Amino acid sequence: MARVVSNPLSFHRFRPCFHGSCTFNTTLSFQIRPRRFPNVLVACQTDPKLTETSTTDKVTVEPISSSDVKNEGSTSTGLPEFPNKSVNKRIAAVSLVAAVGLFLSARLDFGVSLKDLTAAALPYEEALSNGKPTVVEFYADWCEVCRELAPDVYKVEQQFKDKVNFVMLNVDNTKWEQELDEFGVEGIPHFAFLDKQGNEEGNVVGRFPRQYFLENVDALARGEADIPHARVLGQYSSTELRKVHQVVDPRSHG
Repeated sequence: MARVVSNPLSFHRFRPCFHGSCTFNTTLSFQIRPRRFPNVLVACQTDPKLTETSTTDKVTVEPISSSDVKNEGSTSTGLPEFPNKSVNKRIAAVSLVAAVGLFLSARLDFGVSLKDLTAAALPYEEALSNGKPTVVEFYADWCEVCRELAPDVYKVEQQFKDKVNFVMLNVDNTKWEQELDEFGVEGIPHFAFLDKQGNEEGNVVGRFPRQYFLENVDALARGEADIPHARVLGQYSSTELRKVHQVVDPRSHG
């Protein structure tokens, strides 16, 4: 019979060998096979309608540089990103210059007074004798509309002062009583437009657009027979509010 051999690892039972010699292979071999895990790929799926095959797409993550952050707002056409600090600074500078210009222009306009117009005006007698067309303004220092229109009148005077006479007559001065009746002045400011011979072609009374005054003076300067705005009546101050006084100097406009 076969003999049983004790082994610390396991007990082996041997069958009897009847054919000659028996060969036993007591060597134990262990083979460790590496375990294979399925590849897991991460994909960003934004469309829920994508099929399962879309999950096999690879995702490449690149580091973000500082230049990419600066150019993030730029488009392919080369336009700067908005808002842009340099553009905002330029816009602010232009706006500031425009605001200052408007402010100075307004200050210059409101700086012109009736006294300035009176100082630059020609004496009435001289204007009627120099062979130029004439614009006669009847005014008063207390007339609010007269003060309001002074800047517009001044601008037109500066443009046509070499071709047209500009005369200022104060209705508070009794010296001009005859002229008040002759031109039918009942409200001020009253602008009478006279041709080269001193004949009245029309008048404008009260508040009116500066364009009206400009077009009338331009027609006089070109020697036209008629002015475009011969009879215009706006808001005015009544001559019944006159503060009559006599001026000592007969050559005075006031």
